[in-house]
Amino acid sequence: VRRLARGGVTDVVLALGFNPEPFLAAFPDGRCGDVALTYAVEPEPLDTGGAIRFAALSAGICSTFVVAKGDVMTDLDVGALVDSHRSRSAEVTIHLTGVDDPSAFGVVGLVDAQNGAGRVDQFVEKPDPGKEPSNLINAGTYVFEPTVLDRIPADVRVSIERNTFPALAAAGSVHGLATDDYWIDAGVPDLYRAANLDLLGGGRIHDSCEAVAPEATVDPGATVMNTIVGSGAVIEAGTTVVDTVVLPGAFIGARAQVEASLVMGRVEADATVIEAIIGADGVVAEGDHLAFDTMPPTA
Repeated sequence: VRRLARGGVTDVVLALGFNPEPFLAAFPDGRCGDVALTYAVEPEPLDTGGAIRFAALSAGICSTFVVAKGDVMTDLDVGALVDSHRSRSAEVTIHLTGVDDPSAFGVVGLVDAQNGAGRVDQFVEKPDPGKEPSNLINAGTYVFEPTVLDRIPADVRVSIERNTFPALAAAGSVHGLATDDYWIDAGVPDLYRAANLDLLGGGRIHDSCEAVAPEATVDPGATVMNTIVGSGAVIEAGTTVVDTVVLPGAFIGARAQVEASLVMGRVEADATVIEAIIGADGVVAEGDHLAFDTMPPTA
């Protein structure tokens, strides 16, 4: 929301479905900084296109608006994306970014491209490796004209990526803007961890954080490298923690070894945790070894 505000956005609609209560509790007065918040809670899952339509109509949107995926972290200038959209009189403008392996994403082909902007002539969702029209992928921030809402069927599951965008591209009304801004899709554990650790490296334009929160307790005899330690977390003596996110309130006991992990719960003394996720109620018992290749399927 702060990123959107920097681009000139003053009102944000949170499209919520499963478990909306934490969002309502986090912003009880309906504001995040200077931005007014509206909540649109889907009665049933409507997929990405259905969710956008439901949220926009719930909020009474009737002019140009921005759509942003909540699990994408980027330094994109949203104002510049809107300017590009308006300069080309597009119905939809999609932020694009280049990646080494585009086959896991929605891949876009541009024509008549100048300065990174052009008309989208292909939109292929997660193509087979080697079948991609380019290395440019849908980066999850869009500018819409309200006419797009009329193209999305009401009250049914609709994928904006698989259904709506290809139809709009075929009609010639979609444009893309490719940038080299910082971008990461934090919707899977490894990338969620990376998005947090990137706040330490100085690679973000506006966002950063302290490696160890002032309210955390880290014993002087612990070794902590390239790690974020959240408020109220405890790391005891003789512990080594590397490339890890220790979330608020977590506990890592004496002489434990933790590497490339996410810790919300407890890691007891002399335990080893490698490439694992310890949930809020999770406990790694004293002396236990837990690694990604040793975890059961339900872990």
